[in-house]
Amino acid sequence: MEPAIKLKPGVSKWDIRQKVWDYMEENNLANFPRPVHHRIPNFKGAYDACNRIKTLDSFMKTREVKVDPDKPLEGVRLATLQARKTLLVPTPRLRTGLFNKIIPPPGASKEIVRVCSTAQGVKDFSVPIGLDANIHVDLVVVGSVAVSEKGWRIGKGEGFADLEYAMMVSMGAVDENTVVVTTVHDCQLLDIPEELMDSHDLTVDYILTPSQVIKTNCSCSKPQGIIWSKVDSNMMEKIPILKSLQFRERKAGKDVALKEERHAEKKELQRLLEKRISSGKGGGATKVKTNAMEMARNTEASEEHKEPSCKNQPNAPTRVTSIYMGNLPHSLRVSELKNTLREHNAVPLRLSWQGAQHRAFLDYKDEVTAEEAVTSLTGLSISGSVIRVELAKSQRGNRSKIQTTEKPSSQ
Repeated sequence: MEPAIKLKPGVSKWDIRQKVWDYMEENNLANFPRPVHHRIPNFKGAYDACNRIKTLDSFMKTREVKVDPDKPLEGVRLATLQARKTLLVPTPRLRTGLFNKIIPPPGASKEIVRVCSTAQGVKDFSVPIGLDANIHVDLVVVGSVAVSEKGWRIGKGEGFADLEYAMMVSMGAVDENTVVVTTVHDCQLLDIPEELMDSHDLTVDYILTPSQVIKTNCSCSKPQGIIWSKVDSNMMEKIPILKSLQFRERKAGKDVALKEERHAEKKELQRLLEKRISSGKGGGATKVKTNAMEMARNTEASEEHKEPSCKNQPNAPTRVTSIYMGNLPHSLRVSELKNTLREHNAVPLRLSWQGAQHRAFLDYKDEVTAEEAVTSLTGLSISGSVIRVELAKSQRGNRSKIQTTEKPSSQ
């Protein structure tokens, strides 16, 4: 079946989200809450899609099901409770833990069980589960903004579903046999370009829509654990459970260096390599340079999906360098721009927003990091507008008129 939404070459994840949200609003394909923008859409026919989970062999055989708290997954949570299976939901924003277990009161009526499947029920009838609990999740159900029949999934941009799964891997709560399911409206089935997918992105095994069940046969492996080089100190503060998992993995001898530490290590290695190269003479210099290049390649290969640091590092250059972004769409929000910057590994120290003038300034800790961000963002298109990206001029008199200045959240 041809996708209802056609994608042009060069689209970003954020472009895809915007197209889906716009299409669903324009065609009235969603229920409350509206508008669907910046949400997992509560699409019309969601309960029909959710009921299809009862036909999956993996659902019938499982004992424990983890289901996201999104409104369109309410039917899956209800089906899980009605089948007397253990229902796990993520702790809101992962602030106090990873899982909450929904426990209906003894002798609960059908209506109370239904309430337990709602957002209010999650608040009233759930209890937290500690990291030491012996939990094994056979089935994970997540919401999506868009998904492809190959199993590529795009969420609303906050990354919680991906991080939750990685944390479950770290806990030993999931393994290679765990099945991942999502529910969407048929219009949310798109031909998502594979090149948009990263190793931390969660793929799905089954897609449930109001009209069909799709087995993706996705050959791409799911997240193998927390990629600590993608975690920064800001995330550690916002999600305290990460500290416990980091401590566990460090004791187990794993490399748990955070993003800032990785970036500092890379800078120090570059400095040492440059020193070695400059100290070589004649043929020795060529040999030193060759060895240095090989070391740099090996280091780069070991740092999977490097991202620029969000904070200044000790002993590193401290000259803040700004990037100018122009021709921003009038409808673009600050939060959307932040998500786009994260997707392009170009998170700045500060973001200075001038939405009325269709522009923004991004401050980076030094010229090297700013140049890397310009390279990453060159050719960027948002909602059909080609964004102008360049190093800002040293003097911009109108910088004093900036409307808002924010530190982009890393989460």
